[in-house]
Amino acid sequence: MANFITRHIPNAITSLNLFCGCIAIVNAFNGDMMNASLFIVLGAIFDFFDGMSARLLKVHSAMGKELDSLADQVTFGLAPAVMVFKTMQYVECDCLSPFFHQFLPYTAFLIAVFSGIRLAKFNIDERQTTSFIGMPTPANALFWMGICVDIDNVSIPFLSNIWVLFALVVIFSFLLISEIPMFSFKFKSLSWSENKIRYLFAMAAVILLILLGITGICAVIVLYILTSIFSDIINKKKKG
Repeated sequence: MANFITRHIPNAITSLNLFCGCIAIVNAFNGDMMNASLFIVLGAIFDFFDGMSARLLKVHSAMGKELDSLADQVTFGLAPAVMVFKTMQYVECDCLSPFFHQFLPYTAFLIAVFSGIRLAKFNIDERQTTSFIGMPTPANALFWMGICVDIDNVSIPFLSNIWVLFALVVIFSFLLISEIPMFSFKFKSLSWSENKIRYLFAMAAVILLILLGITGICAVIVLYILTSIFSDIINKKKKG
């Protein structure tokens, strides 16, 4: 009995992630971006601990892997897509035709589509054990949260333009399935030499959040992308 319970602890935590994603979607459709974001963040916490618990209890399973991807698709794929969809309906559009204003918000669901493709690739890509190839779905979700929660008081005004949002949807959808190496926060040790990039990024992220508030989340994710690219260039030069 104890072994049965232990074996299913990670799956139970993953299910809580999925549950949070469902609630986030309901809140997003109701236009409550703050609560939607809170449940996405809560889902991310459960997503972190399901993997940790599986490693500590040594109970990895094929079912757990598939369930984790399904939960991530809902919480970090569909939920932010709905948030962006509602936001694009809300912002003003200097369109030549009302058709574009009605049609463009639906492009937000490209986030869900490409998140699904990214998660499927991750499950069969053996290169992504200690780092990522392409943007991880939680980072993408955080970026959109930073925009949607504070769209009326956004620190960077042009982000509230529907065409800018559309362009960002396309760009970040590409980043999800790109071959760009991106570092993870899986620490093998706490030493400075092995985690220099992670520590420097964390310090810069705190500064951006203090200076920009909620919108700073967007800046942090952009910094994450640039830091990953810069780190990859340095590593290639060292190997070359």
